[in-house]
Amino acid sequence: MIPKITVNNLDFWYGNFQALKNINALFKEKVITAIIGPSGCGKSTMLRVFNRMNDLVEGVRTTGEVLIDAENIIAPDTDLVSLRKKVGMVFQRPNPFPLSIYENIVFGEKIHYSGTRRDKLDGIVEESLKSVLLWDELKDNLNKSALSLSLEQKQRLCIARLIAVKPDILLMDEPCSTLDPQATARVEELMRELKNNYTIIIVTHNMQQAARISDDTGFMLLGELIEFARTEDIFTRPKDKRTEDYITGRYG
Repeated sequence: MIPKITVNNLDFWYGNFQALKNINALFKEKVITAIIGPSGCGKSTMLRVFNRMNDLVEGVRTTGEVLIDAENIIAPDTDLVSLRKKVGMVFQRPNPFPLSIYENIVFGEKIHYSGTRRDKLDGIVEESLKSVLLWDELKDNLNKSALSLSLEQKQRLCIARLIAVKPDILLMDEPCSTLDPQATARVEELMRELKNNYTIIIVTHNMQQAARISDDTGFMLLGELIEFARTEDIFTRPKDKRTEDYITGRYG
C-alpha cells in the first residue's frame, strides 16, 4: 500500500532554532495517526508542515521531502491554494467565521468556484452537516450566527467547513482541548466515522485519547520523532526507553 504521506529527512528551522530534526515517517491512508509528546517538542510544527501553514511565519526554512500522493509538497512550485484545499486543518480553539452557519459551510465553495448554483450550495450544506452529525440539530437554524453555537458544535462546524471543499487529509491540532469530557467523546466518535473517508492526523497531549482513537502513534521529543508504530505497540511494547518513560509518566 502506498502511504498517503511519506516524510523523508525532514528538517525545519524557525530562524536559527531547529524545531524538527531528521523526521522520517509513513502515514497510511484512511487511518487515524496520533502525534504525542511533551509541550514544545515539535508536534504542531510537523502538522503545519503538511499544509505549509508554517510558511506564514517569517524566517522559516524547511529541507527534506514531504510526499503527499507521491508529490513533494516542499517543492517551491507547490500550489499552496490547492494543497490547503486537499489538506485541511482543525485548530485547538474552534474558529468559525462571524457569519451564518450556512455561509460558514459554503465559504470555501464560493472561494474556489464562484457562481455555484444555490441548489448545489444547499446540497453541500446538508451533506457536510450530516457528515459531522449536526444536520438534525441545525437544519432549521442555518441562518443563525455560527458564533452562537456551543464549543462542541463550533468545532464540528469547523470540521464540516473543511469537508465541504472535499479534502483528502484532516489535520487536527488538539481539537478537544477546550471541550468537556462528554463533548470530547462525541468528537472522538465523529473522528472514527470520518476515517472511513479521510486520512486523519491528530496532535494531542491526552495519551488516553491517543490510545482510544488512533491506529498509529508517533512519539516526539525535542524535535525528533523517537518512535512511530501501531498505537497498541507504542502503549504496550515501546521499543525506546524514552517512549516508555513518557507513556508511564516519568517525565513530560
